[in-house]
Amino acid sequence: MEKQQLLKDYKKQEDKICLAQVLDKIDASKGKEKIEYTDFLDMYQVALVQNFLRKIKFENYQLYGGYEEAERKILIIYPEKYDEKMLEKNYDKMLKIVRVILPEEEQGNYCHRNYLGGIVKLGLKREKVGDIIVSKEGADILVVDEFSDILKEQLPLLKRFENSKIAIENLDKLQQKEVQIEEVKIIVPSLRLDNFVADLARTSRSKAVQIINQERVFINGQNETKVSKQLKLNDKLTIRGKGRFVIKEFSGTTRSGRTVVIVEKYV
Repeated sequence: MEKQQLLKDYKKQEDKICLAQVLDKIDASKGKEKIEYTDFLDMYQVALVQNFLRKIKFENYQLYGGYEEAERKILIIYPEKYDEKMLEKNYDKMLKIVRVILPEEEQGNYCHRNYLGGIVKLGLKREKVGDIIVSKEGADILVVDEFSDILKEQLPLLKRFENSKIAIENLDKLQQKEVQIEEVKIIVPSLRLDNFVADLARTSRSKAVQIINQERVFINGQNETKVSKQLKLNDKLTIRGKGRFVIKEFSGTTRSGRTVVIVEKYV
């Protein structure tokens, strides 16, 4: 089937561009009998690509971000002759870590925003950068392989990193992400998505609807734009720019009939 026919149902130009690039990677992989991979995809693009590949019944792919819980991932297209072990041997040819070790007097002062803001300030391409795993000592920045030298050279140009030690490492050196969980109790009038977004993002219902319509909300990794979607126990809710949450318990109702919900927030 021709590319234009496969993409005819997608109305947004940026979606068509993304999926056209995926089709180009599939064609290149088939033609050269080799692995092809994209730049990093954000959560919306990951869901878009997954659904598209299911639709066209293409199975020789993997979405990978350097570790199991990564939010930003590259799409790897591989020939049928490859198995999982063969793919794993190629990970270091696709992704690298740019490790930043801050000087002692700066350690503990920087958060995710400081690193990402620096990359944006340098005018570097966001799609070349995956997750940024921050620790007290510094950060591991996941990047596509060909971008690692560029980022290593450019970061010291920023005043905030001019005295930092910056090195390129293979994926087996990736530091473990420190997961901190905070338990939050909220009270919602119903289990509709817009109620949860409003409460967890600490905003109005009308603003919550805007956030949902802006395609910033994901349930179990899938983009969700239906404001009346009902949430269930153990659903994983991501609100881009606001955080990640898990619905852990429905612990009762108030006299007015509202539902008390225990939510785990990743901080």
